[in-house]
Amino acid sequence: MSTLTSVVVTGLGVASPNGLGARDHWEATRGGASGIGRLTRFDPSGYPAKLAGEISGFNAEEHLPSRLIPQTDRMTRIALAAADWALADAGVRPDELAGFDMGVVTASASGGFEFGQNELRNLWSQGSQYVSAYQSFAWFYAVNSGQISIRNGMKGPSGVVVSDQAGGLDAVAQARRQIRKGSRLIVSGGVDAALCPWGWVAQLASGRLSTSEEPGRAYLPFDRDAQGHVPGEGGAILILEDAEAAGERGARSYGEVAGYGATFDPRPGSGRPPALRKAVELALADAAVDPSDIDVVFADAAADPELDRAEADALVAVFGPRGVPVSVPKTMTGRLYSGAAPLDLATALLALRDGVIPAAVNVRLSPDYDLDLVVERSRNAVLRTALVLARGHGGFNSAVVLRAPASSGPRH
Repeated sequence: MSTLTSVVVTGLGVASPNGLGARDHWEATRGGASGIGRLTRFDPSGYPAKLAGEISGFNAEEHLPSRLIPQTDRMTRIALAAADWALADAGVRPDELAGFDMGVVTASASGGFEFGQNELRNLWSQGSQYVSAYQSFAWFYAVNSGQISIRNGMKGPSGVVVSDQAGGLDAVAQARRQIRKGSRLIVSGGVDAALCPWGWVAQLASGRLSTSEEPGRAYLPFDRDAQGHVPGEGGAILILEDAEAAGERGARSYGEVAGYGATFDPRPGSGRPPALRKAVELALADAAVDPSDIDVVFADAAADPELDRAEADALVAVFGPRGVPVSVPKTMTGRLYSGAAPLDLATALLALRDGVIPAAVNVRLSPDYDLDLVVERSRNAVLRTALVLARGHGGFNSAVVLRAPASSGPRH
């Protein structure tokens, strides 16, 4: 085993279309409750895609000081609340720790799109004097990291990772690096929220959105009827700590970030194979585990036939035909861009804790894929090690191995 510092997750802050808070999200996910439906944040009737995973019941004024509301985008408000929940879950009071011992590394795929849209509307309709001064940073990719660090007095190594939907795993890996360099605690993960007309058009430009108007048949990875994904908003914020330091303060661990691998796909037309398999192999090697040690895979699940084929081929190449159970809980939330992989990490840690593999709801597995995809209902299993995969538009591939605590039990 590696002699490097063991890094563990001690707190979870979840904001998901099927549940606010880790408990509600996990109960909904175990029960197969979907948060996907017709868009309500704006009228989607003039667009080819009309479904999304929206967060309901989040009122920023209930969670944040009034001074923060006019200077933040919806994604940042959600991220700040999720960070508060994660710190409370970890039993961490930031004002009791040295500022330079704590850092923030988050991922972002879109920045504050809705804030930017509103201010551009003001610019075009009323003039530059009506544009908020907060536009200078509220739209920016790094704003979640910045606002979380300011709110909590965190002055240690911080930053943002932008690698589309792979970014959440890459941010957690960067957080692990900083802890191994000596930081005591890093807040990590990702939250995105771009369900506004400007953000919607940008997402439609990818050509990968499902145009189905049936929530139960819109996002169908590894299904013969797959026709693209359903977007969503939200994600998860995680508290990462040095395992020894966390133990000294009596913190309970959800699990260890045991391995990480990242690759980039070759140029289209080069004749070289996709690089997801290599990312998986790198993560397994980093964790010093064999394929047979992995108890469950949380798949990226693009719901694009070509991308689904590439992922299925990678899994079969590493684990063998139907060699490991595969879970796709994001079929209940949609793909949350930079928030998708952190939410999968949080869900995987809860799955390890409770011995439950969430199902891919509504999916009818195509016989073309030789996968042990968990469908219809959750499956009970003995789980010690999980693999989480994520891919970003343009060729990003990332993989993280999670290991359950040596002695796990109910959290308080």
